[in-house]
Order: sequence, then C-alpha cells, then structure tokens
Amino acid sequence: MNLSLRALWLTVRVGVKSLFLHKLRSALTVLGILIGVTAVIWLVAMGEGISERAQEQIKSLGATSIIVRSVKPTDVSSGGGPGSLMVRYGILRDDFTRLTTGIPAIVEAVPMREITKAVRHGQRLQDCRLVGAKPAFQSINQLRVGRGRFLTEQDVRSRSNVAVIAAGVAEQLFPFENPIGESIQVGDDFYTIVGQTESRTPSAGIGGSLSAQNFNADVYIPLSTLRVRIGDQVLTARSGSFEGEIVELSQITLKVGSLDEVDGTAEMVEELLRRYHDTPDYAVVVPKELLRQAEIMRMLLSLLSVVIAGISLLVGGIGIMNIMLATVTERTREIGIRRALGAKRSHIMWQFLTETLVLTATGGLLGVLLGLSCGTGVWLLQNFMQAFYPDVYQVLPDAVRDLVPRVAPWSVFVSLGIAMMVGLFFGLYPARRAALMDPIEALRHE
Repeated sequence: MNLSLRALWLTVRVGVKSLFLHKLRSALTVLGILIGVTAVIWLVAMGEGISERAQEQIKSLGATSIIVRSVKPTDVSSGGGPGSLMVRYGILRDDFTRLTTGIPAIVEAVPMREITKAVRHGQRLQDCRLVGAKPAFQSINQLRVGRGRFLTEQDVRSRSNVAVIAAGVAEQLFPFENPIGESIQVGDDFYTIVGQTESRTPSAGIGGSLSAQNFNADVYIPLSTLRVRIGDQVLTARSGSFEGEIVELSQITLKVGSLDEVDGTAEMVEELLRRYHDTPDYAVVVPKELLRQAEIMRMLLSLLSVVIAGISLLVGGIGIMNIMLATVTERTREIGIRRALGAKRSHIMWQFLTETLVLTATGGLLGVLLGLSCGTGVWLLQNFMQAFYPDVYQVLPDAVRDLVPRVAPWSVFVSLGIAMMVGLFFGLYPARRAALMDPIEALRHE
C-alpha cells in the first residue's frame, strides 16, 4: 500500500465527502464511540475521586499510627437484671495503661470516648456525637479551631464543664451568633462553650472498623468530665425495658517513632489485648495497610471501569462494521467504476478505512471533550438533586454527595487509543471486502 501523499490526500477527501452525504448515519455511528470514550473517562474519574478521598482520610490518620477501636461482639451476654439487656465490651482504661507502659515503641497514645447525645440551647435541639477527649485529639484528627480554643490539660485535670463545638453544631444551635461563652445542655448538665472548630468535609468509610465520620456534628468535652457526668453506661429505654452498653473507651490512637516499627508494634498490641480479652471486642487497624488496600481497590476499580466502558466501545465498533458493510453494498457500482478507471485495490481499501477512522476519531475526540467536563457534570448533577430532590439527596452516601471526580490523564489516552483500535479492527473487514470486489460484477450491480 505504497501511496503517494497526493493519492493519500485525495483518498481522505473522497472518504470524508462520502460521510457528509449520509449525515444522520454518520452521526449515529459517531455517537456509539463518543459514549464509549466518555464512559471510560467518567468512570475512571469518579473512581479516582472516591479513592483519593479515602486515601486522604487514611493519610490523615498518620502512616505511623495504629488505631485500636472498641467493637461490639455479635454474641454478647446480658449483664443486667430482668427486663434489661446490659452489655459490656470494648477497650478498657486498664488497656490504655498496659499499652503505654508495656510497649516501649509507643511514643504517644490518645484515648477518646464517643456517644450520641441530644444537645440543647434554648429551644433548639440537635443530636450530636459527644466526644470525651484530651488536648492531643485536636492534632491527631487535624482539627482547626475557628473561634476560641480547644480543650486544655487544665480542663481535663479539673474536670471542667467546658465544650468545643463543631461548625455544624454552631450553625444549628447558634445561627448568626458567636457561640463562645454561651452554654449548651447535655442531659442535666450545662457546659460553657470555649471554642468552635472550622468546617470539615465528612470522611468516607474506608473499612477496617473505621466508619464514615462527620466531624461537623461533634461536641468535644474533657474525657474526665464525660466519665464523671455521664459515665460508662449508655441506656436506651424500650417499651418498659431498657438496653444499655458499658464501654470505657471507644478508641485509642497510638503513634510510634518510625514507619518500620508500625507492623511489629501492631502485632504486640494485638497480643497484649488478646491476653486480657476473652472475646474479640476490639479491632486493631493500621492505616498504612489500609492505604495499600485502598491503592489496590483503586486499581481494580479503574480496571473494572475500563472493561465496562470497553464493552460500550465494542458495541460501537460493531455498529461501525454494520454501517460500513451497508455503505459498501450501497456503493458497489461506484467501486466498480473506480476500479474500471484504474483505481487499485489499495485505493479502495484506504478509502473505506479512512471513512472508518474519521468516524472513530470524531467520536473519540468529542468523547474526550465530554469526558474532561466530568467535574462540571457531576457538580451540576449534585446541585440539581439538592435543589429539586432534597429528600433523595439527603439519603445519598457522603462519598456520593461530596464526590469530586479526578480525571486521570492516562484514561484520556487509553480511551482514545482503544477507540481508534476498535475502529480500525471493525473497519478492516468492510474495507477489505470492498477492495476484493470483482470490477465486472460490481458494474453489473443495480
């Protein structure tokens, strides 16, 4: 197929001109490739966005961190009297002491206790996550104080009735007001607000007993105050009986000196806790390992997206073959005339391949343009749902409501490359069929 540049240019012109004679047919053929390329870029971009968010949360926990969380076993037994169900589980204050004194590699340990409580200010009421914490909780969770201050060691030692509220809580209980110095009521106790944290994007659930967390609905009080004012028991009344839980600590965040010590220290933590717990009512989570798992999931999700969208491109390729076969049949007499006037088989084959590649390239480039608009498209869809279907929007997972797609450059080139290969592959047979036609038989065709 050694064609001169002039012959090649003429072949391209004839091929493009023939496409414009059947605008609707060409547009429908382009649409199949366009959808496939757009699907590849959009699916990969959304997968990258979800993965990036999960990885940010894992990294925020720290590569040298080890998280120990209380986990309610499925086969817990009642510890209360008749008409009650009181279960005790989770990590203990004694566990905290054992970990900090028995494992030299631990350089910092931050305990916390969390429960859900109704918080009141005047006539306003909101369910919040009440967190008993120490000052180090702020740096561990990368919380920023927008007003006032965070908890201090003096607050913990004196068991002060002070609280730091999150931005979401402040917005609900103190709209258009400065909450610093005001009081909130939790149960029968009142707490003076000494600080307010800045708004923070809710974190996505990443597995390993680390569920999704909305820091904007938190109220932080000293850990010692929570133990004295509320205690370890949490009771829930149900039709004449009550259910309750006894949990001393919800979580302990441990930090070690270096990355090399993480795995060994995690094993030591597991061994120590196993020695004092008859049931597996705790979970030891290593963010470094979660980061590796998240990266594997990201790769699998991207691969799955490419496969799914590849099927769409395959369907588009079959559509191209059907259209080109129909085109060859319609133009059989034209092919015979061109052959009779001296056109070689290579000229005919290149003409129909050119038409196929022009269709594919047009669909691919338009698909890339639509794919690059993924971020805008998702943002418009999120705002549309929030404005016109607020009930549906509210029940969507945080990972969907706060999704920010990240277009991966490789997905653009891969999708466009696959589209061109699909077009070439499925256009080869119709082009070869046209080139191998007998000129005499073609001229007889009506």
